[in-house]
Amino acid sequence: MELNLSIHKVGNKETETLSLSGSEIAVNQELSELLTTYFLSSFKSEEYYQLHHDADLALNEVYAYVSAIFDNVAALHEQSINLAKHLYNQSTHPKIKGGEFYVAYFKDAALSGDRMDAVGLFKSENKDTFLKVFPKDEGFEIESEQGININKLDKGCIIFNTEKENGYIVSVVDNTNKGAEAQYWTDNFLHLRQRQDKYYNTENTMSLYKDYIVKQLPEEYSVTRADQADFLNRSMKFFKEKDNFELDEFKNEVLQYPEYINSFDKYKEEYEKERDIEIADNFTISDAAVKRQNRSYKSVIKLDKNFHIYVHGNRELIEHGIDEKGRKFYKIYYETES
Repeated sequence: MELNLSIHKVGNKETETLSLSGSEIAVNQELSELLTTYFLSSFKSEEYYQLHHDADLALNEVYAYVSAIFDNVAALHEQSINLAKHLYNQSTHPKIKGGEFYVAYFKDAALSGDRMDAVGLFKSENKDTFLKVFPKDEGFEIESEQGININKLDKGCIIFNTEKENGYIVSVVDNTNKGAEAQYWTDNFLHLRQRQDKYYNTENTMSLYKDYIVKQLPEEYSVTRADQADFLNRSMKFFKEKDNFELDEFKNEVLQYPEYINSFDKYKEEYEKERDIEIADNFTISDAAVKRQNRSYKSVIKLDKNFHIYVHGNRELIEHGIDEKGRKFYKIYYETES
């Protein structure tokens, strides 16, 4: 893959300086392959974003500078300086670390099986210690050296040259900051919003439904934990077996009862309004989003500190009741045990 590259040193604006290089970096074939591995190997998610601005997309700095690179790759270094200055101005949180900032232009990058040009923005903040062992006289010597581990990308984004009018398609990685300071990369520097595609619709619909079953349904109706587990299992089964999502089909097949369906419709409307999002009623289901949601769709009934019941299948094989002494119980039917 053909690679053009400029590198600058972007520090924390409150305590460090901005060091700008004078020209692009000369990259041979071997180094190009190593850098491509370093830059791209961490991008595995199918969750995509778009560059955004509340008033006018053209006012998004990254959008403007990257668009200039797509228009003329010879402008890469000039625009990399603008990008470095913009990043430096956002690096004011005391926990933000300084590091090398890379602006790369990729020829024929891959996106969902298609090939197109892309601009990559990457930042390395953490250094690893490497050992160098070399022969000397009749023995060996060993030295330590600080360097960048090419298997650990700290921050990065790839901006694909497609859907320019909507803010391009953007993939993003941030493996370092998880607190408030993390916002400076995705929000303050890039200013992203999630792309409304099949991943977006699948993830948001499954999150909405789970919230309804876990939080809202028990407030309105007398349902047991086993009932909730059954609703979650039926939902997951629907998303795993279907290729396309249709809201009416989902409600009739999973929620079933008219009173639950009406309650869910009201909750969906409030959910979207509170979060300022819009979830489509019909869309292609994203297997990647289903797989990610499956981690949180755990149907577990926790009983005091004594037992956990994992419910995976037939709701009719578990009963809930209260005995003559007022003790709550679950009765479970089964054929085999292992």
